[in-house]
Amino acid sequence: MRRDGDAGSGIRRGPRRPAAFLLAALLGSGLLVLGGPAVGSAHAAALCSGHKARTLSFATGRTVVYKNNGYVCAVTYPKRGGTRQYMSVGVQARGNRQVVDAGRFTHHAGPVTVHAGHRCVKVTGKVGSRSVSTGWILC
Repeated sequence: MRRDGDAGSGIRRGPRRPAAFLLAALLGSGLLVLGGPAVGSAHAAALCSGHKARTLSFATGRTVVYKNNGYVCAVTYPKRGGTRQYMSVGVQARGNRQVVDAGRFTHHAGPVTVHAGHRCVKVTGKVGSRSVSTGWILC
């Protein structure tokens, strides 16, 4: 009969297993702390790629427009997020139909991306009963 720790058993038991678990937990929590703020602050940038071209503010929110290599992307944010409310965002390249994302959302409507090339675009945004609409922009 062999006991734990006998030579030749091939399995070592003792303080190594809890220490390894503790080390893994500490490293994991350290990475979460280091990665936490960067993920939150980059949230808006992750929705649309490219550079910010316009911010369209209105009474109940804002619609942010981005451009990237001929593509135009837009997202609508409420002034007070966290509660489900009607929101929409729309982008239309000249000569094409408008692309819309609409519904009851808590944080944002969109992103909506269209290929505009060198054409002008119209952008709309709505939160609740208030809205914003542009003429032809980014020509």
